Amino acid sequence: MALDPNLATQLKTYLENLREPIELVASLDDGAKSAELDELLLEIEGMSEKITRRLAEDTERDARVPSFAITRTASPEVSVRFAGVPMGHEFTSLVLALLQVGGHPSKASQDLIEQIQGFTGSHRFETFFSLSCQNCPDVVQALNLMSVLNPNIEHVAIDGAVFPQEADERGVMAVPTVFHNGESFGSGRMELDEIVGKLDEISGGDAAEKAAEELSSRDPYEVLVVGGGPAGASAAIYAARKGIRTGLVADRVGGQVLDTMSIENLVSVPHTEGPKLAADLERHVGEYEVDVVRGQEAAGLAEGEGGLTRIDLANGATLEGRTVILATGARWRTMGVPGEEEYRNKGVTFCPHCDGPLFKGKPIAVIGGGNSGVEAAIDLAGIVGHVTLVEFMDEMRADEVLQRKLRSLPNVDIRLGSKTTEVTGDGSKVTGITIEPRDGGESEQLDVEGVFVQIGLLPNTEWLGDAVELSERGEVVIDGIGATNLPGVFAAGDCTIEPYKQIVTALGAGSTASLSAFDHLIRTSAPDEESSVAATKVADGELSEGDQIDVPDVVGAKA
Repeated sequence: MALDPNLATQLKTYLENLREPIELVASLDDGAKSAELDELLLEIEGMSEKITRRLAEDTERDARVPSFAITRTASPEVSVRFAGVPMGHEFTSLVLALLQVGGHPSKASQDLIEQIQGFTGSHRFETFFSLSCQNCPDVVQALNLMSVLNPNIEHVAIDGAVFPQEADERGVMAVPTVFHNGESFGSGRMELDEIVGKLDEISGGDAAEKAAEELSSRDPYEVLVVGGGPAGASAAIYAARKGIRTGLVADRVGGQVLDTMSIENLVSVPHTEGPKLAADLERHVGEYEVDVVRGQEAAGLAEGEGGLTRIDLANGATLEGRTVILATGARWRTMGVPGEEEYRNKGVTFCPHCDGPLFKGKPIAVIGGGNSGVEAAIDLAGIVGHVTLVEFMDEMRADEVLQRKLRSLPNVDIRLGSKTTEVTGDGSKVTGITIEPRDGGESEQLDVEGVFVQIGLLPNTEWLGDAVELSERGEVVIDGIGATNLPGVFAAGDCTIEPYKQIVTALGAGSTASLSAFDHLIRTSAPDEESSVAATKVADGELSEGDQIDVPDVVGAKA
């Protein structure tokens, strides 16, 4: 397939960074997909004198066709493989693989690189992806890098839509799905450090214990942000710009944004995609002195000594802050019915963009009649065989324009006033759901092979227990400046009682909470500390030398 001219120009520029010759070794047949792949490989070959494309010899021909390996000519053990045509979201993975096999250095931390290089034994990874999946590239790129850095690690990225029979046989019902030495390794988005940590655990290493000890030894932060989504990133940026010691701990930087495909209501940005926005947020945070701790989950909050607040992490480590900003966001709400958890990633899924291609031509159900549910049903109707949308209320809550579009589609049924009571399956995958009228009546079995749950969000606050006040819905209760009932602890974004769960409101809430935390630090500082804070404000351009700090009373402040 011929690349878009602009894309081709960009790729050719990137390939100027190749340091060593590489080979593109193709396993092809007479099919249309093989022809498409070969056209792409030939075009790439023509972009650099350091690239050679050739057909695989019989002894090296891969069982998956079409596929190709990217191999370092002088060191054939340095190699990655793609099964399928890595376009769509995986084009970036292809570019990075070309560069890294060609000797271009990785941006991973040196500690992580050394840990990867230290793995012994044989580790064969296989990742099933779809071209429309925005979460897959992170996993593919992480495992590709690991295979480049360590010859004991092999990786092949497999397009599940090109190899549907294998995906079905191996029970792949969601992407990305990773296998390690033929056994299930994980499903869903995973960062490089998370994959390395999991492999270390499987291999019997002690890296996790050492990491926990190192984290616990760190000095307290003046502002410690928990969560890496828009609210957390905004809070960290605003705190760091004050010149004070700022930390950010998050399971993944980007949060729920990473699972959002198209964003068209972020003011001043007419259109972007979730992963790109998440990368932009991380890049912006990286421009300041923020100590970012990735791949860690918060497990508890408690008052520490000397007026500090302690955050306990799931790996056993602890971090402390003079102030803490909770920005842990939210996650997909589940139906809470029998079979749902059992068949999660075996037909029950939450991402139509990621997993839709795996259900091509099959009957599926979408649960939820809000904007998310109706948009999912519209998108899926163009891929799957049939869509049944199930809505609990007597009418859909989606925008009227979306409802009209949905009703115009010939392969869509809509069941209003109905509740799902069970997800059924054969032990390995979904075979149907049971629904019944909301107000009572006979149940009905719908034969579907996929269930896309789109019924809203739940705040990620269970780990807080009763440390701070929560609403009946489990949301952190805050006042107008983001303060909780616990002095020095603030909150922002989708984990709070803020009614509008939007990216733009989360960004504003994060900055508000950060400014409030800074205000709290001023109010509670000892005299010598207060002068330091004043100097920070001078450096930030907010005060002139000789100005007096006059902290105004803020209505609703709890500090």
